[in-house]
Amino acid sequence: MSRRPGYVTTGPYAPPVPRTTLTAVSADGARLYAEIHGPEDAPAVVLAHGWTCSTAFWAPVVRDLAADHKVVVYDQRGHGRSPAAGPAGHSTPALADDLVAVLEATLRPDERAVVGGHSMGGMTIMAAAERPQLRERAAAALLCSTGSADLPAESRVFPLRSPQGRRRAHRVMLRSRAPLGPVSPLTKRALKYATMGPGATAEQIEACARIVHACPSGVRARWGKVLAGLELTGGVGRLELPTAVIAGTADRLTPIVHARRLASVLPDCLGLTELPGLGHMTPIEDPGAVAGLLRALVKDHLRSPGTGTDADAGPDAGPATGTDAGPATGTDAGPATDAEAGPATDAEAGEAAAPEVPRSTRQKKEKTV
Repeated sequence: MSRRPGYVTTGPYAPPVPRTTLTAVSADGARLYAEIHGPEDAPAVVLAHGWTCSTAFWAPVVRDLAADHKVVVYDQRGHGRSPAAGPAGHSTPALADDLVAVLEATLRPDERAVVGGHSMGGMTIMAAAERPQLRERAAAALLCSTGSADLPAESRVFPLRSPQGRRRAHRVMLRSRAPLGPVSPLTKRALKYATMGPGATAEQIEACARIVHACPSGVRARWGKVLAGLELTGGVGRLELPTAVIAGTADRLTPIVHARRLASVLPDCLGLTELPGLGHMTPIEDPGAVAGLLRALVKDHLRSPGTGTDADAGPDAGPATGTDAGPATGTDAGPATDAEAGPATDAEAGEAAAPEVPRSTRQKKEKTV
């Protein structure tokens, strides 16, 4: 009996069919599956997904942007359709190498992009802060539901009173090889608690569960070990790109304290957007907010290829600002299992006509960072 694909195949969270696919080769020979959506001559956006996810995670954001942007998404090594690396191939420098390889493989020699990363994808951008290729290729960045250090100490999946006990519990969770089993009502309830806000819809939970459960448990554990020891504070201080930050106030895996810390340390922070009541999976929980910030970054910081004029990237969403919500608890990309993840193929071409995800009308208070 065949397994279900590692993503939903209908509705607004189903991956759209890419215009083209390719393989980028990283510095150590790792092969990375990448997709390109939208017009080739449109302003470019390159997106890196988080722990236990895949290109499918960006589906609603890609749907929003691809009409008038060139959108590149890729599978981090071991995730989705990118083969797993050996034991030595799991590190933040490897993540940085992979991003550089994707930028070089998908952008033309004179082309720049806005780069965005969710969770481990945001950490990928921080890890690449000092790479000359990032400085040459990236015009601006969006860090989405991410952190730079102290993940086990700050996480709130296990709300233990003892800081030491909380740290140990989260380290065990991050490094666990335990299989998640099939997607079921019970596992979806657990995933929602750990990675999403209380208002997440059944469609959103199903989409996230299919993606997260598709990540092989060994890959999940190896990258979880990297996250457990993460220390990228120095990289944040050297990320000299105009950078916006966005996060949910109910994020348990990378609580809002991480986003506030990033906003205070980034050399050129454009602001912090706090999404009240949302968890860790913000590109699925509020794709309109994430896509809106990416559009604004394109409009303000990226020139259209070959024109020398500012790109007209669509609706104004103004980068960045935030809510006054106090340090919160919330949710993040949870563990995963062994099922094949991957984006849509031509067989699911019907999903390209899936209904558009409505833009959020959730009110956000604004403050200067």
